[in-house]
Amino acid sequence: MLIKYKKDYEKIVMGFLSYLDDFKNIKNIQEEMELYHKKNEYQIFLFKHKDGDVEGIIGIQMAPQFVMVRYISLSPAYRTTENQLAILQELKRIFPVEKILSTPENAELMELFERTQDE
Repeated sequence: MLIKYKKDYEKIVMGFLSYLDDFKNIKNIQEEMELYHKKNEYQIFLFKHKDGDVEGIIGIQMAPQFVMVRYISLSPAYRTTENQLAILQELKRIFPVEKILSTPENAELMELFERTQDE
């Protein structure tokens, strides 16, 4: 299940961002968090696993006809393709009309996701 970010989740999100190479220092994390506080087209969702714990995040950038997946960060025990696809499936449920795209780093995952949608 995806839960829309709110300020109460800031430290949780910052922890998941720190797993990503681009956010290894606190200044980059703080700059990223500013995007979510100041710009409506940037959104972040927390991924709650079946057991109820938050196990990851997905950062997106929205445009009129598409949603761009900027990154997915999962806790080490949940870093599976299955969980990544579950996140994308839930994102598609939230944004059923918009085309879901990704950055080049996630291109392979998006190709797999699109193939599963065609089945």
